[in-house]
Amino acid sequence: MRILALTLLVLLAVFGRAQTAEAAVEARIDISTQRMVVLVDGVRQGEYAVSTGRKGYRTPTGDFKPQRMHKRYYSRKYHNSPMPHSIFFAGGIAVHGTYETGRLGRPASHGCVRLAPRAAAELFELVRQHGMQNSRIIVSE
Repeated sequence: MRILALTLLVLLAVFGRAQTAEAAVEARIDISTQRMVVLVDGVRQGEYAVSTGRKGYRTPTGDFKPQRMHKRYYSRKYHNSPMPHSIFFAGGIAVHGTYETGRLGRPASHGCVRLAPRAAAELFELVRQHGMQNSRIIVSE
């Protein structure tokens, strides 16, 4: 009887943890199409137009973890430009909101991934909720 009770407690602990595990957030950015698809646990949450690095500026490709996040951030390198809802993933390169929404859908940045302010806020909140450790930014060409 004791072994059965212990086995049930172990199973409950294992399956209970699996059910409460944090969701995985993925932001998949395609440089060739200038689009970003956001997934949570593999379920599509949205698709957005982005602007990546213009000629002479490269957006790094690869699979990244968010390194730091700032709800309000201003570029020290580029004239104190606003970068709302910044999620930095490769040194000084971030996914962030832009007020130059007319340029979305074509390369326009100095390497960052720009998106509409509302989309940036939504992604920022998903990553905040689920944790940077459970989030990925995947950039492909």
